[in-house]
Amino acid sequence: MHELVEKILRQVRSGPPNILKALLALQQQVGHVPVEAIPDIAHNLGTTNAHIAGVLSYYPDLRVAAPGRHVIRVCMGESCYANGCGRVLRVLQDSLRTDVGETTSGGKFTLDTMSCAGNCAVSPTVLIDRDLYGRVLPSQVETMLGRYR
Repeated sequence: MHELVEKILRQVRSGPPNILKALLALQQQVGHVPVEAIPDIAHNLGTTNAHIAGVLSYYPDLRVAAPGRHVIRVCMGESCYANGCGRVLRVLQDSLRTDVGETTSGGKFTLDTMSCAGNCAVSPTVLIDRDLYGRVLPSQVETMLGRYR
């Protein structure tokens, strides 16, 4: 892991150290930011482990564990909330038998929420990988998941 972190940090260095840029580059390569890489990242960027951990915890798109094969995000923005995203989320949790921020036991799905998908006109919205679904009804969840099973 040490060599991979060093290689990625060399690639992203152009100017002053940029923690977010480095973490995103590592996540793109590995799929997540392994906790054991934090000391190497901190050392190479001249900061503390706590600073790196703080950035990791602040940005919801950064992960410290490998996500499932498919990442499902339910928009929780105002429009989606007003149009029933909570019910859609509950059906997803029941169907996948997992909670927000967790990955199913088989590693197929990770369930997350997001602040806004920018798809307010057709809310509620669910994003699976890069596929955007609007006007999602709880009754459509099983059919939607069937495309990814």
